[in-house]
Amino acid sequence: MNINELKVGLIGGTGEEGRGLALRWAMAGAQVTIGSRTRDRAREAADELNQHLGQSLIRAAENREAIVESEFVLLTVPFAHASSTLEAHRDDFRAGSILIDITVPVTFEKGVRYVELAEGSASEHLTKFLPESIPLVAAFKTEPAHLLLDPEAALDCDTLVAGDVKEAKMRVIEAIRFIKGLRPVDAGTLRSAQTIERMTVLLIGINRRYKVKNGRFRLLGLDS
Repeated sequence: MNINELKVGLIGGTGEEGRGLALRWAMAGAQVTIGSRTRDRAREAADELNQHLGQSLIRAAENREAIVESEFVLLTVPFAHASSTLEAHRDDFRAGSILIDITVPVTFEKGVRYVELAEGSASEHLTKFLPESIPLVAAFKTEPAHLLLDPEAALDCDTLVAGDVKEAKMRVIEAIRFIKGLRPVDAGTLRSAQTIERMTVLLIGINRRYKVKNGRFRLLGLDS
């Protein structure tokens, strides 16, 4: 895999997590497109990030264009809008592309709580809104957005990657390895997303109690 030929598109990439991932992918050398419902919103986000980068590496587009042009499509909208967003763009995915789901169903009412889903996880729930030919891989669920958005900050953490289609999961793992300081860890099938998403909610609570923003996970004892 050649990082310079890797095309990454972000659906709803104007949020904090989306912009952070767009920045890190661009720093790695990938071709990055931030998508949004309107091109103007996407352009604002892309311009801000390109100023950090010192050159115009990230382009802006509407969500449909970002999906059509990308090999790896990151779903970075809030979970509450995830299913409707995928339904609206179900026919826009190109053959051979992969959806990377970063969403976590969490509510902040009466504290931080995980929203239980019949399927077990957000990732498992969202598979039914995709064409059968498009695999979904869960990743980037536990990395703090504040950290991703700081180009000077070392990530120094792991991202847990889960998926039922092994070839798609391994392609995502191979692509993530280009991001400096972020180690992809094979977490197994998509069923593992049930645990990963709950780890995210746990981490949010820990960060709040310790009044920090950049707590993250690192597994010890694995070969680097």
